[in-house]
Amino acid sequence: MVYDFTVAGAGIVGLSTAYKLSRAFKGSSILVLEKENNVAAHQTGHNSGVIHSGIYYQPGSYKARNCVEGRLQIVEFCKENGINHEICGKVIVAANEEEIPRLLNLYKRGLENNIEGIRLTDGKELREIEPHASGVRAIHVPCAGIIDFPAVCAKLSEKLTAALHPVLFNQPVESVHQTNGILSIKTKKETFKTRHFINCTGLHSDRVARSAGIKPNIKIVPFRGEYYELTKEAEHKVKGLIYPLPNPDFPFLGVHFTKMVRGGVECGPNAVFAFKREGYKKTSFDFTDTIDSTDYPGFWIMAGKHWKMGLEEMYRSFSKAGFLKNLQKLIPSIEMGHLKESPSGVRAMALLPNGEILDDFYFETTEREIHVLNAPSPAATAGLAIGDEIVKKAKNSFAL
Repeated sequence: MVYDFTVAGAGIVGLSTAYKLSRAFKGSSILVLEKENNVAAHQTGHNSGVIHSGIYYQPGSYKARNCVEGRLQIVEFCKENGINHEICGKVIVAANEEEIPRLLNLYKRGLENNIEGIRLTDGKELREIEPHASGVRAIHVPCAGIIDFPAVCAKLSEKLTAALHPVLFNQPVESVHQTNGILSIKTKKETFKTRHFINCTGLHSDRVARSAGIKPNIKIVPFRGEYYELTKEAEHKVKGLIYPLPNPDFPFLGVHFTKMVRGGVECGPNAVFAFKREGYKKTSFDFTDTIDSTDYPGFWIMAGKHWKMGLEEMYRSFSKAGFLKNLQKLIPSIEMGHLKESPSGVRAMALLPNGEILDDFYFETTEREIHVLNAPSPAATAGLAIGDEIVKKAKNSFAL
């Protein structure tokens, strides 16, 4: 059989893409290939489960547009399909007077991105929303929330399968070759024929692209995010989502508190270089992955620029006291005994040769292929909108 579309990757971006292709091209045949034995096995299933508002992102960027549109779509999808979610709201806190100018700039950006309902609060109003939080001012973002992203992926997979679009597991893509307008997708098990190929493989997206003959101008470098959870006795200290002001020089949002949709409160993450692309433990190591990152010139330029922050993040990785100190900036009453270890996640960060971190979603296209080469947070929130974006690119690049 020759499929019309083959999508590699059964995280939320890959499944959303296949789902949107099925709706845009009625009667087409679609195949999804996943290297693991279940959906949402990596970034989608290891993030903090937040429905992001879109406040942080450069106006007009893919992130800004797709996050807002994706948020609206995914909330509606959850309502229609009975998926657990809650629009609990979020506060972004200025810890002291020096941070207020940055807070005001972020608020202005939120207005430019048309984030509905956001407002500035003083310290008193902050404590009315989050009684245990500490800060001089904050942005209240009522449209932010929490969600079960793996359940979204399971439902998307179910809908695709019901429409006779197979989702196959344990099928890692090894190579992509074109002959007479037909692509051969070779996995460890077999070879599939397809007219068009969409690469949504996240942590391995650059490698899959290279296996197809693409030479992307980026390198995926993995960063592990480590979390703690609050014990039962401390969970009452967090009503929704409590975030610090993000560092403007680094694409991570800082250590924060996240109410989880399945119960409990997560604290984190930090951001440390991972010596394995799927390295969820401090001891995780893969020689090929490590050399792949450290042999890239942009890695050392980035490390030279951000070495101080890297040391601080590594300190928090090995020091519970250091992690606690950051959490206490937001909630001073949190104590060491309130923290228990929680599973980690790994983020695929796209790095340019000059050491700059690519701070937007990034795609490369050919006449028969689309490669999603950078889809970090808020890609889970934006997944359905990214699917729409890929449909547009398919219509243009594939002349459909």
